[in-house]
Amino acid sequence: MSPHAHAHGHAHSHGLVHDSIKRSREGLRAVGLALAILAAAAAVQALTFAASGSVALLADLIHNAGDAATAIPLAIAFALRSARAERWAGLAVVFAIFVSACVAGYEAIVRLIEPGEVEHLGALAAAGAVGFAGNWIAALVRGRAGRRLDSAALVADGDHARADAYVSLAVVAGAAVLALGLEIADPLIGLAITVVILRITLRSWRTVVGS
Repeated sequence: MSPHAHAHGHAHSHGLVHDSIKRSREGLRAVGLALAILAAAAAVQALTFAASGSVALLADLIHNAGDAATAIPLAIAFALRSARAERWAGLAVVFAIFVSACVAGYEAIVRLIEPGEVEHLGALAAAGAVGFAGNWIAALVRGRAGRRLDSAALVADGDHARADAYVSLAVVAGAAVLALGLEIADPLIGLAITVVILRITLRSWRTVVGS
């Protein structure tokens, strides 16, 4: 092998390592930023739940906790720079979205059967708005990074955050209808949101499996 060829091969190898490390760092940065945003939103919602006693807000908190938990397998996958680990992380994200749908559906049915009194409706609506904003921004961060890095797992996680944003909107809508005295509309909205999340689950599954 000529010195030129050897030098070229050596440089090319370093180029691959550099790209891999760069992708890993960008992925970790996106996951970390989204996690920080969701943690801040969840903290606000936790304080509001303690004051209002809203089951809808509790469900939203559970969704946000599940969304934050998906950062763990994604961070590990990017740290390992493993395509296989990233695919498994993507499947974990899809499972988390499905669990979110199950929780939303369960809470909606419970509220339908046993309506509960909810206080501080203004604060409840505000907490729902905070949850929506936090999840929507996290979805943008993950989705853009996922498309830039060609990561199906990050794209699916962005869809998960977007699904939770819709759940947060249901909290806002629930506060509005409760203020009007229409208690039956609250759980019905929750069931409609469950259908939306299930559709996102299917789309995210196709994204990860087809990657």
